[in-house]
Parts: sequence; C-alpha cells; structure tokens
Amino acid sequence: MNAYGRYIIVALTLLISIHYLVSFTHEPYGRATSISNIVSKIKPGKSEETHTLPDKFPEDVRPVFDDSDASSYQRANASFVILCRNSDLGGTVRSVREMEDRFNRRYRYPYVFLNEEPFSDEFKEAISNLTPAQVEFGVIPHDHWYQPDSIDEEKATAAREKMSADNIIYGGSVSYRNMCRFNSGFFFRHPLMEKYKWYWRIEPDVHFHCDINYDPFTFMQQNNKTYSFTITMYEFEATIPTLWGHVNDFAKENPQFIAKNNAFGFMAEDGGAKYNLCHFWSNFEIADMDFWRSPAYTAFFEYLDAQGGFYYERWGDAPVHSIAAALFLSREQIHFFHDIGYEHNPYTHCPKDLDTWKKGRCSCQRSQSFDYDGYSCMNRWDRFMER
Repeated sequence: MNAYGRYIIVALTLLISIHYLVSFTHEPYGRATSISNIVSKIKPGKSEETHTLPDKFPEDVRPVFDDSDASSYQRANASFVILCRNSDLGGTVRSVREMEDRFNRRYRYPYVFLNEEPFSDEFKEAISNLTPAQVEFGVIPHDHWYQPDSIDEEKATAAREKMSADNIIYGGSVSYRNMCRFNSGFFFRHPLMEKYKWYWRIEPDVHFHCDINYDPFTFMQQNNKTYSFTITMYEFEATIPTLWGHVNDFAKENPQFIAKNNAFGFMAEDGGAKYNLCHFWSNFEIADMDFWRSPAYTAFFEYLDAQGGFYYERWGDAPVHSIAAALFLSREQIHFFHDIGYEHNPYTHCPKDLDTWKKGRCSCQRSQSFDYDGYSCMNRWDRFMER
C-alpha cells in the first residue's frame, strides 16, 4: 500500500473515533449510557478505598460517597426540616442539592419534609434520589395547620380584606397565616420531629453560597447556643399592630420566664415601650427544639394564639420566634452564623471577611450582602452585642 492509501486509512480511523466519542459524551439525559444514570444506580456501600470528592460536581452527576467515613461521625440528634408542597418540587430540589453539595454530603443528616397534603410519589422519588441520607415525608395534622374554630371568621375576613386593600404582602392569604401559626407553634410537635433535638430549617428555592466545612449542629451543642440566624431585618408594622402590647402583657404576668442578660434590648431600646420591629429572618434557623418545647415558650405561644392575631392580623413566625428568643434566652445563646452564605430572594447574606469568603469558596458577592443594607438590623445587633 502506498503512502497515500495509508494516509486515507489513518484519517478514516481518526474520524470514526471522534464520532464515537462525541456520540457517547452527548448521549441524551436518561439513557443507559449516561454518567448520571449509571451513578444513580450505584447504591451506597462500604468501600475499600477512599473516594476523593472533586471541588465541583457537574449538574447531572451525583458524588460517590465513602460510607466508612460517614458512619464513624458522631452526629448531633438533628434533622433538616422543609415545609413545602408538591408544586414546590423544582425549588425544593435546588435547595436540597445545594445543601448536599455545600454541607450534607459529608455529614448525612436526615431530612423531614412536611406538607398539609400527602406528598406525591413523583415528589418523594425525586427528593430521595438527591441524597443517601434518611428522608421522611409527613402530613401535618389538621388541627396544627388549619384555622382553629375559635377564630371569628367574620372578623378575620374583614381583616384580610383590609390588608388586601392596603396592598400588604400576603394580606389576603389564609394559607400564609396557617403556615405562620404552624411554624410558630407546631412544627416541633410533629411526630416525625419529636425524636430530634436540633433542626435546620430549609425552604424551597433558597441558596447556600459557601462550603460549610464544619458541623453547625455540634458547634451549637458544644458552645451552649440555642438559636441562630444569618439575616436580621425589620418587620412590616402593619402585620403586627397589637403583637408588642401582648408581648409586654405576657412578660409582666410571667417574670419567671425572662432570662438574665437577655437580648430584649436589641428589639426595644427604650425599656420596652415600643418595638423597633427588628427580628431574625426565620426562613433560616438552626435551633434547639427543646427551647420551643419548654414551659416558657409553650405558655408564650398559647397566650399569643388565644389572642387570634395570627388571623385577625398577620403575625409571622419570624417575630414570634425572635421575640421569644430575645426574652427567654441569654444573649450569648443566640448565634449569628457569619460564615454561612445564604440567600432567600431577594436578600443574601455573604461572609464579610475575605479569608472566610475564600475558604468557603463562596459564590456570593460580598459587596451585595444584605447585612448592612438600610433595611437590615445587623448594625443594631452589632451595637447591642458590644455593650
């Protein structure tokens, strides 16, 4: 064979090889030869070698875990809790994926998903496919979710109509009020949550912008922390016009519950006469449920619930939780997680310290952090904690 013939054969062989490689790497999602499909069928099990996890996982590839590492870790008695609906599947998948990639792929804390209706098989299958950690799905008891019979519906309807006319966000929504009341007084009583002490609240479609290279649960446990936050801001006064008055009444009637060295001054600089509206944004919380189950908080919630303000006004779980933490905990038991990059649209907390930002491989921009925005209460918190 002459040189020209050999050149033709080599060229054809090269073209066939390139075609094969391109066909393989561009296999449609879900086909048997796709990497994501192969990896998804690998059941976690003990391995004789340690898998080195890459810095970043492609969107369609799940990491391979080394069970021997995860099983030896002494976890806290803790769980993630996510309140969501079947219609929230897309946003919930995004939240869980980011939590797994940024933290839980190393620690494997369990998840509890709660809904006022049963979760669909599609929802459960999609979520369970994201993590090797234990995943449980629960239905909220009727009395824990729906508006109680004690509420005067005519009065509640008038209040909703007034708020809607005033363009107050969620002002006309009953389901939003149900959610706020549930998060204030019932999520920690759910049968699936009763076995846990600690929880980390996650919501659909939130973002975790930094690697979390330690365990916040054990940090809280070892440092005598009870409640934590990443964002603090002002509440809409029109949603809670009578709440502070009821808080003052409860405090006067129950002085035994008020903690020494509490954080009450963060919310009322004038001795308590007026609420400055600062609260911890409760869509991110890591906290000890024994606090919510305590006599102090139980009495506080039941007192507020009896006033009907969750429905006659639009009391949120954020001010309710925040005020309780400020009253019944010492200030040292409340922790600001400055190093956890977190976003719930439209607000983002991004670590301010450059070294922390780099160490966490954060995807957020420090200049765009909400911490010291004019609507943030972070300056007030800093000043209060420096006293």
